Amino acid sequence: MAGYLVLGIGFGILLRDAGYGILWALAMSLLIYAGSMQYVGVGLIAGGASIIMTLITTIMVNARHLFYSISMINRYRDSGRYKPYLIFALTDETYSLLCSDDLSDVEDTSLYRFLVSMFDQCYWVIGSVAGSILGSVLPFSTKGIEFSMTALFVASFVEQWIAMDDHIPALTGLLSTLICLMIFGPDSFLIPSMLVITLVLTVFRKRLDPGREAGI
Repeated sequence: MAGYLVLGIGFGILLRDAGYGILWALAMSLLIYAGSMQYVGVGLIAGGASIIMTLITTIMVNARHLFYSISMINRYRDSGRYKPYLIFALTDETYSLLCSDDLSDVEDTSLYRFLVSMFDQCYWVIGSVAGSILGSVLPFSTKGIEFSMTALFVASFVEQWIAMDDHIPALTGLLSTLICLMIFGPDSFLIPSMLVITLVLTVFRKRLDPGREAGI
């Protein structure tokens, strides 16, 4: 809640600063709900970007969700009526919460995941609307607010590092990203790094999941 409220407020302030009011903040957070892409979207809307440019940018920025979804296939397999919303609401922090949860004491895991996803979006919507309101009554510089998304990714990484005993996936992500950043540059490194991470983790899948090798 604390993370999404703060991030939502930052988005609402940026959107208001670009000249778009509370209804825009509400609609984007309800219908798009894409976190970092909404931050990028402020610049696209304000700059009058074309539909094609917006489409390409969205795919590039949100490409990581393809890899999020692959790892959630088994968890969401029997979600029934909750599945469409669970797919829609799989954002960064929600993924961080749901991929590391211990549901041994939960009777209805699908309902639990649905509620986590729904509350996260509610926090984001509330934060966005609150930020739009604050941006209209508290004039101040918005420079640097977009860094809040970077802070979210760092916090999610630290949370995963603390929760997991095996740090090979985390180190794989760091090294692959740094190497691809040096090779492809800051504008094109995301998708190659995701592909490298997926390849490495697939190769070492049995090492990372001993239960699978044992047939569990």
